[in-house]
Amino acid sequence: MDVSTFYALFSATCFTLTGLWWNVVRARRDWTSNPAMRRTIGGIYLSFLLPALMGLFAQVGGTENPVMWRLSFVVIAVVGGVSMLRLVSQARGDGTPAAVRWTQVATVLVYAAIAVIGVAPQIATPLGLKGIQVEALLLITLIALGHALVWRFMVTQDADE
Repeated sequence: MDVSTFYALFSATCFTLTGLWWNVVRARRDWTSNPAMRRTIGGIYLSFLLPALMGLFAQVGGTENPVMWRLSFVVIAVVGGVSMLRLVSQARGDGTPAAVRWTQVATVLVYAAIAVIGVAPQIATPLGLKGIQVEALLLITLIALGHALVWRFMVTQDADE
């Protein structure tokens, strides 16, 4: 796996997804009138923005300077995990569908795994992978969960109309 190429493509893709999400939200201004919906919209936004930032830091640090990617992944994963945990804690009371809540819980777990691998990348050694490779797999999972949130959110909101 060419880590540098992967993270370059990954970051560009995530920033594109962030921009696409902005356009969806801008086209649906009615979504932003409800505080619970705004929180969910923000969570989806972070699901694309934070992995994009991690990808950029992985390119800067690369395999030559692992402290850069490790530190940035831990900090960004903590920000993402805490943000999503706040959403999860408020979700039941604000009527967020169960499928969205469970996807948010899974997202918190992936952020936690990203932080753990950032702190101790040697955990990946028994798998025959480098820490930065396991992080790539976790980021792919994070983006898949972000897509699941978008899908559930849009389907749920369209069904409510």
